[in-house]
Amino acid sequence: GSGGFRKRKHDNFPHGQRREEKENVNPSSALMTSFKSFQVELDTRHDKYERLVKLSRDITIESKRTIFLLHRFTSAPNGEEILNESEVKLDAVRQKIKQVAQELIGEDMYQFHRAISPGLQEYVEAVSFQYFIKTRSLISVEEINKQLIFTAEDREETTNMTSSSHDKQPHTWSLKVTPVDYLLGVADLTGELMRLCISSVGNGDIDTPFELSQFLRQIYDGFTFIGNTGPYEVSKKLYTLKQSLAKVENACYTLKVRGSEIPKHMLADVFSTKTELIDQDDGLP
Repeated sequence: GSGGFRKRKHDNFPHGQRREEKENVNPSSALMTSFKSFQVELDTRHDKYERLVKLSRDITIESKRTIFLLHRFTSAPNGEEILNESEVKLDAVRQKIKQVAQELIGEDMYQFHRAISPGLQEYVEAVSFQYFIKTRSLISVEEINKQLIFTAEDREETTNMTSSSHDKQPHTWSLKVTPVDYLLGVADLTGELMRLCISSVGNGDIDTPFELSQFLRQIYDGFTFIGNTGPYEVSKKLYTLKQSLAKVENACYTLKVRGSEIPKHMLADVFSTKTELIDQDDGLP
């Protein structure tokens, strides 16, 4: 009747008959053997995917810590110590990326790209931020990939490798950052450069905002040249990039027009207030 439970197809068969059919299945048949091999392969791939997700999370956390450290560069009495410490942290991040490269030996990287992409983007952001502080220029994707070529440093690591063709591993590992991950990392870099601009003005540095304004304008022009022809994630971050550029240009405008009448220790507060107003006008949280 209406409202009753629908009877499933296999309910028409007695439970004893179904149990008997399961017992009659030959576990050593070719079909069962194939499905067992599929199960092992899928379980192995799933376990590797989970390991890569955890490594990507560690890379993201350590890269963020490096970025937070680099923001102290403008206020630290000795900036070289900050840069040296950041290099040590980035070396530790690259060791995590080395583990990712080892996991992907013999695999198609794009099958696991979704697992490692967040970590690679954050690493690109940290490396490019450090590179900008050093050289006032943008690091290239080729330069980043050169730093991601690893070799077996100790003999024990190479002697433990088996001679079988299936388990044999090369003496070098490499992981290439894809162009999309590079672009997304550079797009996130613009937000850190905007914060660097505000903190620089707060420390009395009025030259850095004008350098950042010109640099961000060039990056924005490059992303505009890509436009909607690029991946969806790139075009989505274009709006955030535009907001970072607007805040830096607003800081430069305030410095140029009212810089002489506002005390230096109050400039950062003025920029922060104007930044909040820009966010409210654009509907940002």
